[in-house]
Amino acid sequence: MVEAEYIRRAQRGDGDAVRELYRRYAPRVYAVVRRLAGDDALAEDWAQEAWVRAIRALPRFRGDARFSTWIHRIAVNSALHGRRWRDRRVRNEVGMPVSAPPAIRIQPHGERTVLRMALEQALQTLPDGMRQVLVLHDVEGYTHEEIANLLGVTAGTSKSQLFKARARMRRALEHNAAEDGEEVCNI
Repeated sequence: MVEAEYIRRAQRGDGDAVRELYRRYAPRVYAVVRRLAGDDALAEDWAQEAWVRAIRALPRFRGDARFSTWIHRIAVNSALHGRRWRDRRVRNEVGMPVSAPPAIRIQPHGERTVLRMALEQALQTLPDGMRQVLVLHDVEGYTHEEIANLLGVTAGTSKSQLFKARARMRRALEHNAAEDGEEVCNI
């Protein structure tokens, strides 16, 4: 069955069609939300929220854009909404001292895996705003104007945050490589 038929059936409330759309797009939704959340537990919550919103909005899906584009946008908006809600809540809480996690030494099973892990670790060191701009621009392919609209900042702020995020990533990766006695990765 083609995707359009699954969408039509899901819009009429067919649970099997909804499950099939979920099966097809859940990994992509989670991946997008995970990069923005920076935390597995938050990503699971925000991905679930994205699916709740998508299923509620499904009857209004007109097909002007591809379904994958539509669900991607819902996922990004859900993550950004979740971030704003969490930030407001955290501002009202009293924080406890945070200690740095112990360094984890992993034997390389392949350069690609090691690089991916180093990138993920470096990405986690970025402040939220920088991480969001870096992920939206460099990973998801949004323009600075689109990022500005999504985050409620100017395009100039988006560009500045991206420049700073890349510099911090570069330093973090250089530091990580220097600690391991490896050749430095150029970004």
